Amino acid sequence: MANIAAFVDQAGTADLVTFDGTQLISTLLPVIWERNEAGNGRLIGHIALTNPQWRDTVRDVPALAIFHGPQAYISPSWYQSTKEHGRTVPTWNYRAVHMSGPVTFHRDDRWLRTVVTRLTERHEAGRPERWRVEDAPAKFIAGQLRAIVGVEMAVQQIDAKDKLSQNRTAQDRAGVIAALRTEPAAGAQAIADVMESRESARAFGSGLADRLPGRLAL
Repeated sequence: MANIAAFVDQAGTADLVTFDGTQLISTLLPVIWERNEAGNGRLIGHIALTNPQWRDTVRDVPALAIFHGPQAYISPSWYQSTKEHGRTVPTWNYRAVHMSGPVTFHRDDRWLRTVVTRLTERHEAGRPERWRVEDAPAKFIAGQLRAIVGVEMAVQQIDAKDKLSQNRTAQDRAGVIAALRTEPAAGAQAIADVMESRESARAFGSGLADRLPGRLAL
C-alpha cells in the first residue's frame, strides 16, 4: 500500500468519473488521498460550481477516480524475440491507479476552506516564495469559495495496475529499456526508470517484480 500511496501523492490529480443517469461524465481534479488505518480512507478535492457534474451525478452509483502515471509505446523491434522468431506485436507500457466508491458533494464554507488550504499547502510546500490562502483578501477568498463545490469520495476499492513488459524475457526487457532511453518523450524516460527499478528488485529476489501485467504491482 505504501507504493500505491506514493504513486497517488505524486500524481496529485485524478479523473473523477460519475454517471448522470444517461452517460458517464469526467473532470480532472486535484485531490488528496486521506488515508486511515481502518480502511482505504477518502479522496477530497473540489469542483467548479458551474460544472454540472456535481449536480447531475447519480448518488447511488459509485464514482471512479483514475490516477495516471507514465506511459509509452513499445515497439516489437526492440525485442530480442523478434529477431529469433518474429512472433511479437506492438504494445503499450503504463502505470495507473483506479479508486472507486460513493461520492458526496459539499457546499459548507468551512469544509471548502479546509480542503483549499490543504491543497495549497501541499503544492506550495518548498517554494522559496510560497503563496498562502490568507495572502489574498478575505472577501476575495470568500467569493472564490462560493464558486466551488467540495468533493469527497469514500474509497471502497483500489486497483493498481501496471504493464512493464513483465511478460517478456529478460533480454526483451533489456532491449525495451535501452530503446526507451533513446526516445524523446518524458513518458518513455519515466517508464524506463520504473523498469530499471523493477529489474533491480528482481535481481534481489523481490516477488513484487514478478507480478503479472494488470495486477497490484505498484
